[in-house]
Amino acid sequence: MSTIPANLRYNDSHEWVLDNGDGTVTIGITDHAQEALGDVVFVELPDVGRNLAKGDEFGVIESVKAASDLYAPVTGEIIEVNEALEDSPETINETPYEGGWIMKVRMEDTASLDDLLDADAYQAITAED
Repeated sequence: MSTIPANLRYNDSHEWVLDNGDGTVTIGITDHAQEALGDVVFVELPDVGRNLAKGDEFGVIESVKAASDLYAPVTGEIIEVNEALEDSPETINETPYEGGWIMKVRMEDTASLDDLLDADAYQAITAED
């Protein structure tokens, strides 16, 4: 069973969001998503400085089984990407909520976090899979 940290927010396309408390968020894919994908072999990272609207595709994650698009859970500017994933994409499988983060975004509107799912609501979605 996947772990679903209570301190994060989620969207229904299986990205997680950590509020860094300073108007920025850290974003990655959930444990549930990495389990479904299997062994991650490549992550297409977005460009720093790019502005995203909520729902925009920002990259692709490839595994031995499939390729999946990644979708922005919030609107804002990408301020950092996890370049370590270029050499070690399997980090997403090993620690999806720690070392496996994908990008950091300066949010346009911090209230948009309230539109995301909490852990209980995300748990309900994953139970249906």
